[in-house]
Amino acid sequence: MRPIALALATAGVVAALDQATKAIVKDEIVPGEHVDVIPGLQLSNVRNTGVAFGALEGAGLIVAVLIGLSLALLIAYFLVNRAMPLLWLPVGMLIGGAAGNLIDRAREGAVVDFIDPVRWPAFNVADSCIVVGVFVLLWVAERGARRAESS
Repeated sequence: MRPIALALATAGVVAALDQATKAIVKDEIVPGEHVDVIPGLQLSNVRNTGVAFGALEGAGLIVAVLIGLSLALLIAYFLVNRAMPLLWLPVGMLIGGAAGNLIDRAREGAVVDFIDPVRWPAFNVADSCIVVGVFVLLWVAERGARRAESS
């Protein structure tokens, strides 16, 4: 049960941090406004109805089905492999990131994005955790496969 508890705690921290940062942005930055942080990086208050970088914008049902299917597969993989060292970390990051963005979709009909690099689509803490979580998941799974082969 420890890996499940760790994954759930990680997901909770990610979702809470994501929602807290979005609340600050919504309170402090007018929609469409850009605040320069450093050259090449702005904070903005924008909405995204699609998935990563605006793909599938306006395809709400398709997005919901894809997210649901992806989460179901991730959870099934985790439950089967929960003894794999560190698997709880990327699973928690992915579930927390998905939850943060799903909360926005339910509340506002779109995801709040605010980290806005020049010449790159805006994103948020949940998106960052999802991207990092995918890479960590691949690393943990590959490491687990190598250990299984050497045994």
